[in-house]
Amino acid sequence: MKRTDRPYDLVLFGATGFVGVLTAEYLAAHAPNDLRWAIAGRDERKLERLRERLSGTADIGVLRADVAEPATLRALAEHARVVATTVGPYVLYGEELVAACADAGTDYLDLTGEPEFVDLMYVRHDARARETGARLVHACGFDSVPHDLGAYFTVQQLPAGVPLRVDGYVTADAAFSGGTLASALNQMARARQMLAAARDRGRHEPRLPGRRVTAPTGAPRFAGEVGAWALPLPTIDPQIVLRSARALERYGPDFRYRHYAAVRHLPVALGGIAAVGTVVAAAQLPPARRWLSDRLKPGDGPSPQKRARSRFAVRFVGEGGGRRVCTEVAGGDPGYDETAKMFAEAALCLAFDDLPPAAGQVTTAQAMGDALTGRLRAAGITFRVASAGQSSATAFPVV
Repeated sequence: MKRTDRPYDLVLFGATGFVGVLTAEYLAAHAPNDLRWAIAGRDERKLERLRERLSGTADIGVLRADVAEPATLRALAEHARVVATTVGPYVLYGEELVAACADAGTDYLDLTGEPEFVDLMYVRHDARARETGARLVHACGFDSVPHDLGAYFTVQQLPAGVPLRVDGYVTADAAFSGGTLASALNQMARARQMLAAARDRGRHEPRLPGRRVTAPTGAPRFAGEVGAWALPLPTIDPQIVLRSARALERYGPDFRYRHYAAVRHLPVALGGIAAVGTVVAAAQLPPARRWLSDRLKPGDGPSPQKRARSRFAVRFVGEGGGRRVCTEVAGGDPGYDETAKMFAEAALCLAFDDLPPAAGQVTTAQAMGDALTGRLRAAGITFRVASAGQSSATAFPVV
């Protein structure tokens, strides 16, 4: 699509929410001067106040759009080359915009960590997006950019054409926003629907003749390679890594990925398991779920001071062809500041960079790979390899 085909290169939908504001602020501070962009949402007064705070001028467009009014979402998609949305829970509020972008040939990206939503969108809209050339890119924040691009970066350090094994170990210090908590609780309460969507996707996905990709859950263990207890992490991230591996032959004929939280002390690990189990159980009961949701309202989130103290690191240990490599992707506050950075840079990457041909539902590694990795490195997110002979435990210690 030529830049002159649409009034805007990029539209940010949900711009007045917690992460939406951070993303808008990042774009206002770091986007190229020739970016034609707009902020969108259902409350025009809030949008106007945000625009005044960002620029003090009319350079940023304002578009009214509401998930309850599909016609406004279709107009939004038709006005932009790229639409980035923060409006969740996506399984409740996201499909109309995906459908509009797939029909209009507009690139779409979001921040979902909801496997059910991603699987449903593949079954319902991947084929149409392939017809129109739209790229539908889900999970463009902490879920799942560091893990997807980190695994991709690790694979590039290993021999080609051989079976590869990669393990990812996540450490993070961050707090939830109200919107993130609402999405997580909603997904926990939909285990049956999530499983049904995954099975339906499996019936629609093409087979991989001559290749295999797997993501076994694994068991809790002490991982000497990182010097920490490794707890299987049931997030969307390994699913995204596997889809990149399915799409890109560079991952080899037989690729396996395992995904863990890395915790240094055993009592903390046991406490974490117990806490997650308690929240999952509570999420099955509507009164308990409502009580948990009321702890943080949508739009609420951690303070700038809390975010300034937060950090994340994902360590990868990869093996294949007689070679072993340890890598790390690391940055600041994962849930919000770095998520806004990843999200904004992914949107700019789709809008401006020379990328491989792709259409339909695609991952960040598949659609943007090296280009987005380069952007994030330039923006301060670290991608690095341990020195020869160093283990991940000594090169990248868990703190």
